[in-house]
Amino acid sequence: MNKDLINTERAPSAIGPYSQGIRKGEFIFLSMQIGIDPVTQHLVNGGVKSQTRQIFDNITEILNQAGTHLNQVVKTTVFIKEMKNFKPVNDIYIQYFDIPYPARSVVGVNDLPLSAEIAIEIIAIR
Repeated sequence: MNKDLINTERAPSAIGPYSQGIRKGEFIFLSMQIGIDPVTQHLVNGGVKSQTRQIFDNITEILNQAGTHLNQVVKTTVFIKEMKNFKPVNDIYIQYFDIPYPARSVVGVNDLPLSAEIAIEIIAIR
């Protein structure tokens, strides 16, 4: 079984040697997304809340390209630079997912690409 590339111009271009997403069978694996505006290719202003919203907009576009959507996400991994942002991130996170929520890990990190405040990667099914 081959793996298929998932790519859309409606989400930011990769800033390194990776794909926006890969489909393998019924599984969709999205690379870690940071809050980059796909038009400007720059990190959005406004801190962790604005970046989180932009991340979910980007994830939605990549999932659409893959033929699936947020309610098919089964696992998320959230990377945040400051754990004090856990609650604001959760407040936005629940606007994008319904119960039952995907399985999730939250990891505090020292730094992220482009000095982003947050990054999210997901696994979904199609």
